[in-house]
Amino acid sequence: MLNVTDDIFYIGVDDTDLDLFEGQYAVPNGISYNSYICIDKKIAVLDTVDKRKTCEWLKNLECALNGAQPDYLIISHVEPDHAASIPAFVEKYPSAVLVGNEKTFAMIKRFFGELSAEKLIVKEGDTLDLGKHKLTFVFAPMVHWPEVMLTYDKTVKVLFSADAFGKFGALSHEENWLDEARRYYINIVGKYGVPVQTLLKKAAALDIKTICPLHGPVLKDNLGYYLEKYDLWSSYRPEENGVLIAYASVYGNTACAAEMLFNELKSRGLKTELLDLSRHDGAYAVASAFRYSKLVIASITYDGGIMPCAETFINKLKAKNFSNRTIGFIQNGSWAPVAAKVMRTAFESFKSITFCENTVTVNSAIDVEAQKQITAVAEELTQQ
Repeated sequence: MLNVTDDIFYIGVDDTDLDLFEGQYAVPNGISYNSYICIDKKIAVLDTVDKRKTCEWLKNLECALNGAQPDYLIISHVEPDHAASIPAFVEKYPSAVLVGNEKTFAMIKRFFGELSAEKLIVKEGDTLDLGKHKLTFVFAPMVHWPEVMLTYDKTVKVLFSADAFGKFGALSHEENWLDEARRYYINIVGKYGVPVQTLLKKAAALDIKTICPLHGPVLKDNLGYYLEKYDLWSSYRPEENGVLIAYASVYGNTACAAEMLFNELKSRGLKTELLDLSRHDGAYAVASAFRYSKLVIASITYDGGIMPCAETFINKLKAKNFSNRTIGFIQNGSWAPVAAKVMRTAFESFKSITFCENTVTVNSAIDVEAQKQITAVAEELTQQ
C-alpha cells in the first residue's frame, strides 16, 4: 500500500497480462488501474478498477480499511476500466454513499443497471467534508468523457485527476514518463484539446502539490513539467523542432528514399525519426508525429491511391486534430505516380498545415533526379 500522504493511500492494481488497452493500444508493459482511499472521520474511496482485477482491488481496500467501513465512493469517470468494480463495492459495502454528478449516474445505470446504494449528486465547486480533508469537485467534461470530474483535496493540495496526466505501463515497470504519457494522451484524449485547455485553466487556479491520475504514477515533483506537456499537446503545438519520416514501401525503393532523406537531415543537425508504417504500431506513429514540428510521409502509388497503412495513418492524425505542422511528401510510381497528390489533398482538410514546396518523386527506383529532390526537401526542412 503506497502512501500518497499520511492519510491518503494508493490501493490500485497493475494489470501485466493485458495485451491491448481499449482493444487497440498495445501495452507491452501493462497498465495500472489506480484507486485511492482517504482515511478521515469520514472515509472516502476514490474510484474502482477494471473487472479483471476486482478481487485484488477489494483485498487492497480491505487491508487499507483495517476493519473500518467506507463512507463514500467518489466516481470520477465511468469508463469500465475504472468503474467496473462499483457493483462489487456496493455489494460488499452497502452503507457507502456513491458520489458523482448527474451524468455519472445516468451512465452507471446504462452500464450496471440500478444500484441499491445511496447516491450523492454533486455540482461543480461543491465540497465534501470528511473532517480534516475538504474535497472540492472540478468538472472536466470531454476529458475525455462527458461525465468526468476531478477531486481536489484543499487540505493537502492533492488533485485526483481522473484520466488526465495518466500513462500506459504498469507501476511495477520503471520507465520514463514522457513517451508513454504522450502516446496515452494523443491517442485517447488527443481529439479533445479545447476541453483540456479549459481544465488547465481551472487547474491553474488551484495550489497543487500532488497529482493522482487513474493510470500511471503519482506525480509529486516538478509538476510544471507535466502541465507544460499537457499545454503543448492540447494546443496542438510540437514539443520540439524535428522531423518524423513515416514511410510505406513494397520493394524497398520508397524506403530507400526515406532513409536517404533521414541521413541527409541528420547530417544537417536536425533531429529526425524514421519509421516503417507497415510494421510500426499506429499509436506509436501518431504520438511521434505530434512530437515533432515537421512530418514527411513517403508512400508508393497503390491502386491509384496510397498504401493502406499510410492512408490509415493520415486518418488517425485527422481524428486527433493534428495541426500546426509542416508536411512534406515522397511518392513512388512506376507509370503514374499520384501518391503525393492524394496525400496533399487529404492534409488540405487539416488546420494550420504548411506544405513543403518540393516533393520527392521516385519512378520505380532512385535516380539522379530523385537524389536532387531529396536534397531540396532536406534544405527546405532545415531552413524552416
